[in-house]
Amino acid sequence: MSVREVRPSDGRPLTALMIAYQGGDLSAFDGLYAGLAPVLRRYLLSRTRDAAWTDDLLQETFLQIHRSRRTYNAAYPVEPWSIAIARHVFLMSRRGRVRKHDFDAGPVEELEHASIRGHETAILARDRVSRGLAELTPGTRRAVWLHHVWGWSFEEVGAKLGIREAAAKLRASRGMAVLRRALTEKRRDDGD
Repeated sequence: MSVREVRPSDGRPLTALMIAYQGGDLSAFDGLYAGLAPVLRRYLLSRTRDAAWTDDLLQETFLQIHRSRRTYNAAYPVEPWSIAIARHVFLMSRRGRVRKHDFDAGPVEELEHASIRGHETAILARDRVSRGLAELTPGTRRAVWLHHVWGWSFEEVGAKLGIREAAAKLRASRGMAVLRRALTEKRRDDGD
């Protein structure tokens, strides 16, 4: 096998368990859970850094795996397929959390009003980012923020901003280039 195949405690590889589960063998789910849960939990925890949120996302991921089980192609390993589902669940959850906040205030104002904690270097870095974002036009700043910070696809950014996907990609790309230049120049000016 070119890809390492996980074998839960019952000895069957995940692919065999998934095929059985697709065929209606509900007992195969226990083996799938035993083999996939640790991998998915580690993946989700690396994204959230929050154990409670991770547990909620893990539960939602297995619900989505159950709902999507018929789409699984046995020619491919189960782990990457399930991690893709976990990624989607994470992004949807994060997007839902973001939408609860008022985006119209904009990221610059959010950074300016954030409580300042930590080391002096972190304070300087936050200030540089805030100033760099302030140099961008509002539309470009939002495209950068939505795509690079919140992980929205360019299609979603375009829909949110009322522009085409290609225009959202161009705005985010140009915005990041301007932001990189501004941050590099500020570091040189500050003597870093």
